[in-house]
Amino acid sequence: MMYKYAIALLSLSCINCGWVTAAELPVPLAVQQPYAVKSTHGERQDPYYWLRDDSRTSPTVLDYLHQENNYFAHYSAGYQALTDKLTAEIIGRIKQDDSSVPYTKGDYSYYSRYETGKEYPIYLRKALAGGSEQVMLDINELAKGKSYYAVSNWQVSPDQNFIAYMEDDSGRRQYTLKVRDLRTGQDLSDVIAGLSASIAWAKDSQTLYVVKNDPVTLLSTQVLQHKLGQAPANAKLVYEETDNSFYMGVGNTTDDNYVAIYTSSTVSSEIKVQDASKPGSDFKSLAPRERDVKYSADHVNGRWIIQTDWQAPNYRIMSVAADKIGDRNNWQPLIAHSDSVFIQDFVAFENFLAINERSDGLRRIKVMPWNAADKAFYVASDEAAYVAGFEVNPQQNSNFLRYTYTSLTTPASVYQLNMQTGEKLLLKQTEVPGGFDKNNYVTDRVWATARDGVKVPVSLLYKKDVKRDGTAPLYQYAYGSYGASMDPSFRSSVLSLVDRGFVFAIAHIRGGQEMGRQWYEDGKLLNKINTFNDYIDVTDYLVAKKYTAKDKVFGMGGSAGGLLMGAVANMAPEKYRGLVAHVPFVDVVTTMLDESIPLTTNEFDEWGNPKQKAYYDYMLSYSPYDQVSKQAYPAMLVTTGLHDSQVQYFEPAKWVAKLRTHKTDSNPLLFKTTMEAGHGGKSGRFARQAQIAEEYAFILNLLGQTE
Repeated sequence: MMYKYAIALLSLSCINCGWVTAAELPVPLAVQQPYAVKSTHGERQDPYYWLRDDSRTSPTVLDYLHQENNYFAHYSAGYQALTDKLTAEIIGRIKQDDSSVPYTKGDYSYYSRYETGKEYPIYLRKALAGGSEQVMLDINELAKGKSYYAVSNWQVSPDQNFIAYMEDDSGRRQYTLKVRDLRTGQDLSDVIAGLSASIAWAKDSQTLYVVKNDPVTLLSTQVLQHKLGQAPANAKLVYEETDNSFYMGVGNTTDDNYVAIYTSSTVSSEIKVQDASKPGSDFKSLAPRERDVKYSADHVNGRWIIQTDWQAPNYRIMSVAADKIGDRNNWQPLIAHSDSVFIQDFVAFENFLAINERSDGLRRIKVMPWNAADKAFYVASDEAAYVAGFEVNPQQNSNFLRYTYTSLTTPASVYQLNMQTGEKLLLKQTEVPGGFDKNNYVTDRVWATARDGVKVPVSLLYKKDVKRDGTAPLYQYAYGSYGASMDPSFRSSVLSLVDRGFVFAIAHIRGGQEMGRQWYEDGKLLNKINTFNDYIDVTDYLVAKKYTAKDKVFGMGGSAGGLLMGAVANMAPEKYRGLVAHVPFVDVVTTMLDESIPLTTNEFDEWGNPKQKAYYDYMLSYSPYDQVSKQAYPAMLVTTGLHDSQVQYFEPAKWVAKLRTHKTDSNPLLFKTTMEAGHGGKSGRFARQAQIAEEYAFILNLLGQTE
């Protein structure tokens, strides 16, 4: 057997430990097996490498994971009443019979609905000319008998007779194409497996475009053209990507006039387009790919509107006539670059251009009429900290913009803006059952000074009656990678902590893009240490400003945010009462050296290529798994999914195994593997809330609560 078990005697009389356990807990201790991780820069011993099983069938490995799950269950049984209470509380804030705001496309109004007690949505439509509601996809029915099920994308054909959808029944994000005839409600025989989630239709409503994945690396490698009714094996290869640093997807322009192939790496992108009315024609590039140049585009009124960072780090908007594509020098400026405003996104209409900007870390919307005589304007907000983004806007021949609005105290809201008059109408605000009143809460925007003098924005939420006297517990969240911005949007689940006196903080640390492109550049590659330092410095600031007690600080992060938690645990363990790391990317160097691991090669421009010594040494200096040392660590909860394709389960498994043999404290270290899920956890809406409740119960128990 490759593991053994030790009995850790955890005394109930431990003074001020803050956690409750049974008198004896069997702690799984994985044995160490010699294994050398080789590189051109030398070898490193990895004694827990045996925990990697790509087939996920090894009885020894699975038994070890089950032992860890049993250990988690044994420990958490001591506060099961609290977990159950939190689960009911968090689910109780979800309006169970809820529908989305319908949007119109073609002859139908499309929307989704959740029904009371059901885990999954139902996708529906209704003819504008009248008639009964039609169920297109009932995910609850499709998920019956499956431990995991998700439909991650669906697209209705231009003639509105078919719906193509991508299903995943393992959580590994390897999708299978299905096609349903909406006239009969029956699925066709057209089934293609091993795909990415993207879908595009040609105008004939018979031709589909999908993206094939490499079965080992999961990299998107081929675009296939499939004709309904033909054997899936006869799908035509229309494009193959040979650069393994690029992701790929397909889609349609908003006006449905073009099929587009999107290829993108961390630092470069390219779009190839085909006339959707001519599925036999060639794909043409809008502009050839070039390193350090990214762009996105949509087609309206016979020209392409392009968002690009070409000579514009914070992006600018340009245009080019449809017959002038292929040469970037033909692009004409529309919206100039700004050093202080980052362009997040745009929606092109026949009469207007709507732009989603990011300024001082906040997202706002600007509307620009194509008619130069009319003035551009911003959509106003009554709150200092908020998030405004685009809703579904599927028709360009409209003067109405759908957009979303939220803040830490305002539930997700959908507005309709008349771009001609500036009048806005609230179409829906998410209902929060359970007596939620936004007037009982305060949201702040503060700026913490990092050790190098940079000001880091922090969004805060707490109850009005919480005093800034240095006694409140803190729940601090951050991500800080890939240029992903963690906006201060409403999270009903976190109210279960805030209502118990917690301060909730989102640290907008470097590595995200909240403050523009440079904010991202300053938190990746050889600047990655800034991400970790920012997080720790935000903690110090909030303690110094008496938002929280220094012995009641809890941190949480997932995926690359789990890497953040791992680095923080090594660098400043004494500053945190507990840390939660979901699906954490913690074995940086070993993973980045192995190009057979899914998606590794796409990451070189984010973390660095360890074949180069400068990156190898730098990554090694912060890799959480490699930097585990003999020291006291905070209480920790670590989670993963057995079928995770983004961060393989064995990374956190190895990390926990090493922590168990190195940590000098008696704080709890828990590791839970969801055996039937992947990177996103369980698939049902209530199952996900139960996982959040487990996390919150772990945190609250550390403060002495058991129910």
